[in-house]
Amino acid sequence: MLNFIINEMNPKKLILFLFLLCLFENCFSQQTKKTIYLIPGQGSDYRIYKYFKFQEYDTVHIHYIIPDKNETMKSYAHQLAKQIDTSGTYSIIGVSLGGMIAVEMSEFLHPEKVIIISSAENRNELPFRYRFMKTIPLNKMFGGNFLRSVAPLVQIIVEPDSKKERKTCKSMLQNKNSIFMKRSVNMIINWNRTDNNTKIIHIHGNKDHTIPLKNVKNVNYVVKNGSHMMTLTKGKLLQNIIVSYLKY
Repeated sequence: MLNFIINEMNPKKLILFLFLLCLFENCFSQQTKKTIYLIPGQGSDYRIYKYFKFQEYDTVHIHYIIPDKNETMKSYAHQLAKQIDTSGTYSIIGVSLGGMIAVEMSEFLHPEKVIIISSAENRNELPFRYRFMKTIPLNKMFGGNFLRSVAPLVQIIVEPDSKKERKTCKSMLQNKNSIFMKRSVNMIINWNRTDNNTKIIHIHGNKDHTIPLKNVKNVNYVVKNGSHMMTLTKGKLLQNIIVSYLKY
């Protein structure tokens, strides 16, 4: 039927018809394109995702704001959720602290998929030092400037493969607000979530020394030789893994 209509058109009408057809197809594809919201880790920013190139999705970076004093993970998730357009179809990806926030968002938003990387689904999956400091708050002894200054050194010791992207890692840490660093540490220490959301897709590395794999339950995909910085150091591999989960 379409061939018949085209054959009956004069050249001018045919050009106009094809132009309108392309325009309609382009508008339709833009309307149906899904969005991925990317939440960085505590010591990182949008650059942690610099090797992620999702051709079939629009990507939006969530930017951290300074938490209120003694703000909870849940209330902070509500604050950051204001950056998300919930009128369309979207998924959320979070790394480390960003993954914890994504877990909280999954409770009151309705994303198509929630994927967390190098993160924890509840406080029981955090390293012992965080759970210990909820009882004895040693973190209150240190200011945000101190935490920001020692973070690059600690990162190299704990996650040695971060040296592959040393310039980016150092820059991301140096750009962090000292108040944000102090209050976000307090937020993690006092995180009160104790249950898992079975709909969360969890990707973790077997060489993660910041949140060890042994602490984590219900991992969907274990990345061989993946560290806590693998979103940056193994970005292309992770992108392929994520796309496979987004499609199904």
